[in-house]
Amino acid sequence: MTLLMTSQPIRYSGAGTVLLDEFTGGHRVTYPHLSSAGLLLSFLILAWSNAAAQSQSSFESGMGVSPAYEGWVANPDGSFTMLFGYMNENWKEELDVPIGPDNAFSPGAADRGQPTHFQPRRNRNVFGIVVPADFEGELEWTLITREGVTQKAYGSLLKDYVLERITIMSESGTVAGGFNNSDDVQSNRPPVVMLQGDTTRTVRIGEPLELQVSIEDDGKPNYRAGFRMAAFDEDDTPRERLERAIRPPIRGTVDRVVGMTYSWTVYRGAGKVTFDSLQVKTWEDTRAFQNSPWSPYWEPPAMPEDGKVQTEVSFQEPGYYQLRGFADDGGLMGRIDVTVRVIE
Repeated sequence: MTLLMTSQPIRYSGAGTVLLDEFTGGHRVTYPHLSSAGLLLSFLILAWSNAAAQSQSSFESGMGVSPAYEGWVANPDGSFTMLFGYMNENWKEELDVPIGPDNAFSPGAADRGQPTHFQPRRNRNVFGIVVPADFEGELEWTLITREGVTQKAYGSLLKDYVLERITIMSESGTVAGGFNNSDDVQSNRPPVVMLQGDTTRTVRIGEPLELQVSIEDDGKPNYRAGFRMAAFDEDDTPRERLERAIRPPIRGTVDRVVGMTYSWTVYRGAGKVTFDSLQVKTWEDTRAFQNSPWSPYWEPPAMPEDGKVQTEVSFQEPGYYQLRGFADDGGLMGRIDVTVRVIE
C-alpha cells in the first residue's frame, strides 16, 4: 500500500490513500500489510503527535527573526568573506523586512546584500560580505521584526570565527559519526550553478516565467541517509512501523540527508510567489515527513542526468523580486540570483 503525500487537508480518499495537510514532501512512503483504516489512523496519530510536540515548544507565527553571524572564510586574493544567516522563530510565517532602519548594516552602507524575505526557522550561510585584507572592527547587522524588538549580529575577523569547508558541513549536519574523515567529504567542493538567459527578467502578473539552470558538481559527498534515521525494515510489523513513524529520532545536533538538490527561494520581495514544481526546503525543517533534507525519512528527488533544472515561477503582485537558487550537494551550496520585474 502506498501513500502519496500532498498539500491537501487530511482526509481519506479510498484505496488506502490518506491526503495530508502539513506533511508534504512530494515523495512516497510505502506501508505494506496496513489496511486503509489502519493507514488513516496511523497518520492521524502522526499529525496529532507532531502538532502536539510543536505547540509545546514553538510557534507557527507571531515571533521574530534573529540575525546570525556564522563566521568568515579566507579568499585566494587575501580578502575575506563574512557569512551571515538568521533564525526565524516561526515554523510557518515568512516575514518581510525592507532595507532601512529595521534591516540595516553599519558602519557604511545599510544594504550589504542581506535578505528582506525571511523563511521559517534556521537558515545558515545565507549571504556573504567581502571585506579587504586589512579590515578591522565589526560589521553590525540590525533587524527589527516584532513590536520594536531589536536584534543584532556582529561580524568580525576574530580567529574563533574562522570557517573551513568541513566546519560548514559539520554545522549543517552533513558530517557525523566519523563521516568527516572520509575522502568524499574532505575533498568536496560546492556545485557550480549557471543561469540560462539574462539575470534580469520582466513578466506580467500571473504569467509563468521559466527559469533554467545548469549545475556542475564533483559528485561528492556520497549519498547518505540521515544519521540514526533507520529506514523501514521489510520485516517490521505494522505496529512497529507506526511506532517508528510517530516517534522520529531524537537528535542532539543538526542532522541531514546527503544528496543533490536544487531549489529556488524568494530572497527579496513581499508578494506571493508560486513555484512549479514543489521546491525542496532550504531551511532546516526537522519535523518528520517534510520536504526537507533535515526531515526524518526524507529522500532526495532524482536530479536530471544532464544537470539542467527547469522551474516555472509566477507572481501575484507587481514589484521587484530577487530570487535565489541553491544547488546543494548535501554539504556545500552553489548560488545564483535572478531579478524579476513584475508588471500589471
